[in-house]
Amino acid sequence: MKALKEFIIPFVGLKIGKHHFEYKVEQTFFEYFEYEDFNDVKINVSLELEKKTTLLELHFKFSGWVNVNCDLTNEPYNQTIENEFDLVVNFGDEFNDENIDILIIPHGTYEISIQQYIYELIILAVPIKRLHPGVEDGTLDSEILKKLEELSPKVKENKEDIDPRWNTLKKLLTDK
Repeated sequence: MKALKEFIIPFVGLKIGKHHFEYKVEQTFFEYFEYEDFNDVKINVSLELEKKTTLLELHFKFSGWVNVNCDLTNEPYNQTIENEFDLVVNFGDEFNDENIDILIIPHGTYEISIQQYIYELIILAVPIKRLHPGVEDGTLDSEILKKLEELSPKVKENKEDIDPRWNTLKKLLTDK
């Protein structure tokens, strides 16, 4: 997969010290990865890159929302998300990304692509169970919820409707 140009950081020309980068991630970013679980996306990514003599430290911080469908009602809603991640980029003989927090790139590399890290951090920040806030507080007016309520079993509250055999069994509990 070819890297998106805006998410490639050429660190060779940067001075030693901290550098800040801002990105706006929208739906087209996820279309590039062919990820179709989100209806819409508005996320601001703040990246602080600290260049040192022998390594790079990257601190990702992002916040925003993704529009997803509720697992219960299939109603779309905006799920707010926030996440942070630290990545250390070190130089070695060959590329190695086996460790989650450490990326080793070959000597002579002059740029780094961060698009995969941003993609994974956003995906992992979305809750596994997506529940519309209106479902939890009872304010959501949905056809699916009405149908679920209609089809749910009714609880009988009258004691007169109880089967008389249960009364006999209840006597066993009190006859100890």
